[in-house]
Amino acid sequence: MRLIPFEMERWQSTWENRAEYNLSESGVHPLTLTELLDGDSADIIKQPLGYSQTNGTEELRKTIAAIYPDASSDNVLVTNGSAEANFVAMWSLLDRDAEVAIMLPNYMQVWGLAKMLQAKVRPFWLREYEDEWRPDLRQLKKIVTRTTKLIALCNPNNPTGAVMRDEQMDEICKVAERAGAWILSDEVYQGAELDGKTTPTLWGQYDRAIVTNSLSKAYGLPGLRIGWVVGPTDLIGKLWSYHDYTTICPSALSDYLARRVLRPDTRAKVLARARSILQENLPMIKNWTDRHRDCLSCIPPKAGAISYVKYSLGIDSKDLAERLLREKSTLIVPGSHFGMEKYIRIGYGSPAHRLKAGLGRITDLINEIRHQTGKREMSQGPSTSG
Repeated sequence: MRLIPFEMERWQSTWENRAEYNLSESGVHPLTLTELLDGDSADIIKQPLGYSQTNGTEELRKTIAAIYPDASSDNVLVTNGSAEANFVAMWSLLDRDAEVAIMLPNYMQVWGLAKMLQAKVRPFWLREYEDEWRPDLRQLKKIVTRTTKLIALCNPNNPTGAVMRDEQMDEICKVAERAGAWILSDEVYQGAELDGKTTPTLWGQYDRAIVTNSLSKAYGLPGLRIGWVVGPTDLIGKLWSYHDYTTICPSALSDYLARRVLRPDTRAKVLARARSILQENLPMIKNWTDRHRDCLSCIPPKAGAISYVKYSLGIDSKDLAERLLREKSTLIVPGSHFGMEKYIRIGYGSPAHRLKAGLGRITDLINEIRHQTGKREMSQGPSTSG
């Protein structure tokens, strides 16, 4: 297996704790342990620090299964974040020359894994249609054949914040069924919808569906490193065998805390908190892009703490992000990390005052770039013709 560098993760992991303003995150501002336990810490300090049940405790798997229609604990594998969930799913399903269709733009882990496993990767793109991003289903139908092994989705989407319509999901399931392909649906932003309507899961809509999720994004608990896969029982048994070769088991304390978080009453409160943060902060992004509409635009995200901003400046996204980091100590994600230029991804799940300050730093750099561009144009003088 030849390593494909994961540009975005390397960029973030290098700088996210060093930049003064981190607007690269895609989740809401994390909860503290005190907030999560609501003052009741008596039980957690009594927890034994041994190996936990390697596929997740029965109680946690039952609690997760209750989120999905007609699922049981045997349909669930608990992992260390959705990153491991996606990894074991891809590792178990793909081998050399397997064909996989991947939605882009996307969190590029699945793309990189498919490349490393030497699969034949075929992209299908989300396209901008007026006020929303939509999957190019005509393109999907062209690239999916009877030899396609897997279709990979991210819904709600990273980085656009788009949510697919029911009829679009139905059509993707029909395409997969005709090919006999699996669908891997990364649903890590489910629960962080701006309108409060939870995005329907793919689970239960298609027999060969694999769903991944975690507590990292909508729940604001990335430090727990709890994720999961939901799938058919025989596939989950297979993935558990692959899990034996990776992290073996989740942290015992994280398993315990996840059981508390995912109790129906606590889960509702945690997700309501996330939506409250997003509903407060998104207008700040909209007002900011509106003030700079001559060079910025953004289709409003429907879910997730991320906005995918299009810009019209004479600078590549990677150079823009590097200058912002170097000159303004502010971290964003360049569109090049998603295979697109002239876009930047800005996380808006941080405290409002930090978001405002970070956007101010971006504004300062934009003004400087435009001033420098204007000076260059003036120095070159007017063009002449004979």
